[in-house]
Amino acid sequence: QFGMYVMFPIGVMYYFGTNLDQRFSVPDFWPKSENANKLPLERDEIQAELERLRVRRLYLREQRLAAEARAAALNQSQGQQQDE
Repeated sequence: QFGMYVMFPIGVMYYFGTNLDQRFSVPDFWPKSENANKLPLERDEIQAELERLRVRRLYLREQRLAAEARAAALNQSQGQQQDE
């Protein structure tokens, strides 16, 4: 009985645990190194990346403020139409 308790899990692990690379492999699962993000290591690269992020953040802020201004103008014009 003890042998069954010991050998059953080992047998199951051996049966299902062999050839896992062939059974469960997904082709092109991990991104290639040229498509992956690369951390800047040099001081100039870090400064360039920070500048790029700053420009992007300011651009998105301008877009958000413009959209809010359009929405506020639209709400104000709708409010004036309802008052008339």
